[in-house]
Amino acid sequence: MAEDPDELARLAERYRKFAADEAHGVSPHYERLARSIAGSAPILRFLNGLPAPRRQPNLLLGAATLIAGRPPDIASLTDMVASRADELRATMLKRSTQTNEPARCAVLLPLLAALPQPLALIEVGASAGLCLLPDRYGYDWGHARLAPASPGAPIFRCAATGPVSLPVAPPRIVWRAGLDLNPLDVMSDEDTAWLEALIWPEQDDRRHNLQAALAMARREPPRVVRGDLLADLAPLMAEAPTDATLVVFHTAVLAYVSSIEARTRFVDSVRQSRAVWISNETPAVFPDIAARAPASPRGRFLLAVDGEPKAWTGPHGQSLDWFAPGD
Repeated sequence: MAEDPDELARLAERYRKFAADEAHGVSPHYERLARSIAGSAPILRFLNGLPAPRRQPNLLLGAATLIAGRPPDIASLTDMVASRADELRATMLKRSTQTNEPARCAVLLPLLAALPQPLALIEVGASAGLCLLPDRYGYDWGHARLAPASPGAPIFRCAATGPVSLPVAPPRIVWRAGLDLNPLDVMSDEDTAWLEALIWPEQDDRRHNLQAALAMARREPPRVVRGDLLADLAPLMAEAPTDATLVVFHTAVLAYVSSIEARTRFVDSVRQSRAVWISNETPAVFPDIAARAPASPRGRFLLAVDGEPKAWTGPHGQSLDWFAPGD
């Protein structure tokens, strides 16, 4: 591929923006590294040789971590691009940023527990399906706690504010399934190593919680179906028991559906079904929903039910700032 100076400049700005908007205050290591990548011509040229959707920072950093067995610094990443470029490229072409953050269940649980029980769950973009198990984890919202239902399950800490009704018991889930273009298998050491590689260097609590959630999930692996959210969601919804409240939910998934038309078709298909639709995405994914929410705090997701905004949430489930009127 011919070198395009404008494209290299755009890539450098993308990594500077990642450092400032996503890594700053969250991962000092990745903030420094992303800024260094933005100034590294060899790494930018390597990225420019990949298809555009495969140039994202989290994918590069996760792939390099997987190969090296530890988060890289700029020296080791530069060496990897020079000496192991084929391996790094193959990993970035094979893998996707399928961060399966089970702690996001802490922001979903108040919504799930408030619905008519029992529930049938479908997660779109389910990865390994760890967010399909919200009834098995424990939760600590600061002024309310819920003990885990499964032995050894992690307890997720989530700072909850506002007039949110926090559950005293987990929801009753009688059926669950996930949908993903490339499902990950909780029984696969290779797939679970990839999930761990996607966790940022300083986030030891997230890593320990992921390991505990995976150990629990291996005792009864969640079902995740390979398929596309436009072509394969309706048949999966048809499998759900009709005497349960059907819930279709997703977190940090629709941003990867770049076509606004495709997003609209997905939303229409869910809204025209019997399902309750729960979305937890960056505000840019559904600007019409974000326009009806209070001003967005930096780096938060917008939690909504059937298109009605309810709360701002931490991207890894670490906070729930409820602004919708209480019940």
